[in-house]
Amino acid sequence: MGKYTFDTFVIGQSNRFAHAAALAAAETPGTQYNPLFIYGGVGLGKTHLLQAIGNYALRNHPGLKVRYLTLETFTNDFINSLRDDSIEGFKNRYRTVDVLLIDDIQFLQRKEQTQEEFFHTFNALYDAQKQIVITSDRHPKGLATLEDRLVSRFEWGLITDIQPPDLETRVAILRKKVRSDGIILADDDVLMLIASRVPTNIRELEGCLTRVVAFSSFTKRPIDVELAREVLKDIPETPSTRVTIDLILSAVAETTGISVTEITGDKRSRPVVESRHLAMYLARELTDASLPKIGERIGNRDHTTVLHAVEKIAKLMREDREMYNRVQRLTSKVKSAR
Repeated sequence: MGKYTFDTFVIGQSNRFAHAAALAAAETPGTQYNPLFIYGGVGLGKTHLLQAIGNYALRNHPGLKVRYLTLETFTNDFINSLRDDSIEGFKNRYRTVDVLLIDDIQFLQRKEQTQEEFFHTFNALYDAQKQIVITSDRHPKGLATLEDRLVSRFEWGLITDIQPPDLETRVAILRKKVRSDGIILADDDVLMLIASRVPTNIRELEGCLTRVVAFSSFTKRPIDVELAREVLKDIPETPSTRVTIDLILSAVAETTGISVTEITGDKRSRPVVESRHLAMYLARELTDASLPKIGERIGNRDHTTVLHAVEKIAKLMREDREMYNRVQRLTSKVKSAR
């Protein structure tokens, strides 16, 4: 299910209503907001709320059957069940749950057979008054190639969005992270500096804090505004070029000498794998792309492969000064690209 809970979710003007609706759905599944459809940009907390619903339901309604998954996992499971002639097992897995939590429903577009199956799964659960919660990067009406009958069903319940957090909320998010990780700040203004540099993406916001903390541990310097400004000098006070996965792939290829074709290909030699992991990490930290989207662009890989790469590079950054420096140089290169 993941580690996310309502207790660790920072509430602000940008997400207050979505949080209240998610909590209501978790408290009394299937009765108030069903289905609940939460949409917004990547890195704003949709997955956090989705998993928080699941964890709350499991803790407070221990008899309920709760299933959280990405749309990619649902699709792969469906395809495998067709291949293995085990479609009845598939139906049983999804149509007998009490709470179904589906992340990234936008990837259902252009998948006709999967849309058909999801339509019947949705109907079975809705008719049985089971809770359905769905997240997407856009409003249901913006899901262009989705069947009208599915879009209309998403509109039966409550649709709510999450907006980018304001400055006050961004500082609160960082402060909660500092507390939970036991980080000692020499100057509280560090959080204001970081929050002012990253206006939209919570994931990038926390990534900047990680970089500052890692640099502090290497240099044995206190975490103050001077240190933070030094670490984040590649991030301008005002937004510049929009960072894309292709831009990151080009920067990694140029820096490592491993071609984009090799990075996105099947080679497993250590330099290639390390370059691939770096590209995945930077794509996760610096773009709005979801894990499935990153995996798709970097060699049609599963989102779990991307997550593993992100966690591995983050760990190496804390332990290996050279890796930290490489990420810093690559980040600067990507951010300063024109």
